Amino acid sequence: MENYLNENFGGVKPKHSSEEALKRWRKLCSVVKNPKRRFRFTANLEKRSEAEDMKKSNQKKLRVAFLVPQAAFRFIDVYACTAGQLISTDYKVPEEVKASGFGISPDELASIVEGHDHKKLRDHSGIEGISEKLSTSITNGIVASEESLKRRQELYGFNRFVEKPPRGFWMFVWEAMQDTTLMILAVCAVISLVVEIYKEGWPKGAYDGLGVIFSILLVVFVTATCDYHQSLQFKVLDREKKKIFIQVVRNGYRQKISIYDLVVGDLVHLSIGDQVPADGLFVSGFSLLIDESSLTGESEPVNVNKEKPFLLSGTKVQDGSGKMLVTTVGMRTEWGKLMATLSEGGQDETPLQVKLNGVATIIGKVGLFFAIITFAVLTKELIDRKISSGQQWNWSEDDFTEILDFFAIAVTIVVVAVPEGLPLAVTLSLAFAMKKMMNDRSLVRNLAACETMGSATCICSDKTGTLTTNHMTVVKLWMCGNVKEIHNAEEAKKVMTETSEGASKILIQSIFQNTSGEVVTDKDGRCHTLGTPTESALLEFGLLLGGNFVRECKEATVVKVEPFNSLRKKMAVVLELPGGKCRCHCKGAAEIILQTCDKVLDSTGQAVPLDEISINHLKNVIESFASEALRTLCLVYVDLENKFSPNDQIPENGYTCMAIVGIKDPVRPGVKDAVQTCKSAGITVRMVTGDNINTAKAIAKECGILTDDGVAIEGPDFRQKSLEELRELIPKIQVMARSSPLDKHTLVKHLRTMHDEVVAVTGDGTNDAPALHEADIGLAMGIAGTEVAKESADVIILDDNFATIVTVAKWGRSVFINIQKFVQFQLTVNVVALIVNFSSACVTGSSPLTAVQLLWVNVIMDTLGALALATEPPNDELMKRKPVGRGGSIISNVMWRNIFGQALYQLIVIWTLQAKGKTLFELDGPDADLVLNTLIFNSFVFCQVFNEISSREMEGLNVFHGILSNWVFMAVMSFTVVFQVILIEFLGSFASTIPLSQTQWFLSVLIGFLGMPIAMLVKLIPLPGESNQYKLKVE
Repeated sequence: MENYLNENFGGVKPKHSSEEALKRWRKLCSVVKNPKRRFRFTANLEKRSEAEDMKKSNQKKLRVAFLVPQAAFRFIDVYACTAGQLISTDYKVPEEVKASGFGISPDELASIVEGHDHKKLRDHSGIEGISEKLSTSITNGIVASEESLKRRQELYGFNRFVEKPPRGFWMFVWEAMQDTTLMILAVCAVISLVVEIYKEGWPKGAYDGLGVIFSILLVVFVTATCDYHQSLQFKVLDREKKKIFIQVVRNGYRQKISIYDLVVGDLVHLSIGDQVPADGLFVSGFSLLIDESSLTGESEPVNVNKEKPFLLSGTKVQDGSGKMLVTTVGMRTEWGKLMATLSEGGQDETPLQVKLNGVATIIGKVGLFFAIITFAVLTKELIDRKISSGQQWNWSEDDFTEILDFFAIAVTIVVVAVPEGLPLAVTLSLAFAMKKMMNDRSLVRNLAACETMGSATCICSDKTGTLTTNHMTVVKLWMCGNVKEIHNAEEAKKVMTETSEGASKILIQSIFQNTSGEVVTDKDGRCHTLGTPTESALLEFGLLLGGNFVRECKEATVVKVEPFNSLRKKMAVVLELPGGKCRCHCKGAAEIILQTCDKVLDSTGQAVPLDEISINHLKNVIESFASEALRTLCLVYVDLENKFSPNDQIPENGYTCMAIVGIKDPVRPGVKDAVQTCKSAGITVRMVTGDNINTAKAIAKECGILTDDGVAIEGPDFRQKSLEELRELIPKIQVMARSSPLDKHTLVKHLRTMHDEVVAVTGDGTNDAPALHEADIGLAMGIAGTEVAKESADVIILDDNFATIVTVAKWGRSVFINIQKFVQFQLTVNVVALIVNFSSACVTGSSPLTAVQLLWVNVIMDTLGALALATEPPNDELMKRKPVGRGGSIISNVMWRNIFGQALYQLIVIWTLQAKGKTLFELDGPDADLVLNTLIFNSFVFCQVFNEISSREMEGLNVFHGILSNWVFMAVMSFTVVFQVILIEFLGSFASTIPLSQTQWFLSVLIGFLGMPIAMLVKLIPLPGESNQYKLKVE
């Protein structure tokens, strides 16, 4: 079976599956009982194609809409200048806008940004005029009182997009009723009801028909309730995915708010990797480069500045930083209008879903074959009886009713035989795991990632913020030839007193001017640093030195900024000093920045030429800092002789080395244990970082990643290797330092293709997006990660902690094992139900289980079985076995052994009861057959109850481990037993059962219970080539 599944259903990948592979498996599963339910969680390829075509069409229209007005406005401007006059348009403020206290309408604002209308912008006195009309400030933002926010939202709208209303419970009931076999059964039940009432009157004639109808309704409502609850879980997770927090200035203070709370007039901070949250106007910033491809389809990024100030919602910040004034929100933006026209095609189905669809199809065909044979055999028996009695030409209503019953039994066999719940058990298990993983600080964006993480064989992890705390502090400083330790304010001030005034002033200027961070004052007057952890550490160090951020920023004018980039590994700024002189400050990776220097500050604070002795001394300082696991940054500057314009290139060399700082970023508590857990689970952990190799090695050894036989390599060396060298080297690499995003992408690609590894990769920056996209599982950081990284990721680690990644792996393994448990349980019921009904029909000419009873068994094995077994929480033992890897079998030899062992026991029990039951239980009298059939039904159900418990462990003997802590499992077991008692004792007229004595109850429960020790004995049967990797100790 596994070979068949791999050939026909194995083409679907965890992500980026080809459309051909998606279509192929759909063709093989084209005939199903209930397509609406079976394919609910599969991608709608037609809708997806329509959405893609509509998106391209809209992008084309937007490109035209943007370009044509721009050309027209240029023509008008030229004409106005030629004519020597300005063409002005009087704008009249609507009364409702005036009444709200504003001076410009939402439509006017939208037309300015959407049309890139420079003329209208000038007519409203530019950005300053717009901000005044919006009652906001381009420095302090809006006055954010509750009443003010409410007025803005009422007039200009909310920053939300129109969403499809969620489907209600009755829609799921309707979908559950679309099951073809249930509809056929319902028709049979209605016909039977009418005929029996006509023959035997009310209410005696109604019992059988109503019993089937009530059973169908039970199946429908149990199925719908489960599906509805599942949809609510996905709805909650979908809301979590869309949560984005942004930095705004309100009441003069910078603060973080939800994107949904953004209002027109807000002043928003943008940095690399951010998504532009609304339409707006550029206020200030440097080197702001915007990727508009999501909106217009244009791949070339757009420079946004004061000459081209228009920013559009849904676009991404590719480089630089800036502030924007929000002018249009929600459905008034072009992005909002675009989203409203698109109908999503849904996520791709997961490999497990597809394989289980294949299993369900195969078993469905087998079940249909047995159902047809059973119907034929039962009908033949009736015809033979008629012929033997000479009544072959004399058919009564009873005969037609009996044929109808045979047909109902055959249809019910199809209901039971086709495991419709198998593919849906995957989504049930994934939904349960995703909800629980949210509590464990991880948000799953791609459904398949949850199951793929269980197969992961390798994790390529960042260092900063993932393995370390990301709470950085400057603890060492080299300056003017001396190394100083910085542990408190006194030691920092001592540095200032022991260093020349000129050098100290340049250092503070470098810290406060060459930064992407900010020092802000809160309402209580306390200073806080904002920015990346590295920037915050430097700013806090500057404050310790006695510097004043606001004063320093006012003393010099910023001419040009080169933002930090993981490729360049540096950041630079050019300042115009009070006397008109220009100075360039640069900082970055110490050994890289040092190569740009030709001078150094000596002990007197004077710049002297950098000789070989000084270079070796500085390299030793860098290595000594790095060997203590400190992040090293070099701060340099150069005074520019000529005037500098924003279009000039920032110098690449000629700098003076001013200081080297050592920044401490402690290893997170629990990381070493988490790494050891990964090793025990057969998962290789590799550190990929942009830091100095000595820093990386020190941290890796502390975490337990770097071993004696492992290799630590730098990105530039890695790039120089040939393919053959990489093939041999890559399995040994444990640390890659000074790596670029391309190095990370190359490493991931070769691990997947050359070595067939299932790779999980962490990333937080915009440039990490290609590696996150390439990996089997992309893991973005929730705190430090940019929006671009999060959109490319499959899972978001909300606390940026490596230990959480290990928890994700544990949940992934739990999903895979839980599905296997459910498949084992359901296939056992399928095998027994099919063989029992078929053999009984052939031997006795009747079926021991009625349609109502089979429908109840279907509820137990399908929906309730999935709830019980597919929602088992993970245990620590899961991380003590090797990963399944890329080619893991969904139905293993272990499972086949358990299925056939348990099925054989149940078949022997039922056949024995059928043949010798009356003798064994000393049954006689008119109700003997009914009592025996009730005993068979009761024993069969309790065999499934205890088999469900045995299925909790496929190889382990202690199946009761943690059972009481799994309330879902206990609730399902309790409901099954209670309803079985009700069915036997009180609903006999509908279910064709009769109340049993205490002895009979005890014996039928005992028969079911004996399946557990049988299951234990079966698990002890050794299998060739199977490692005992699931087995738990008997506690």
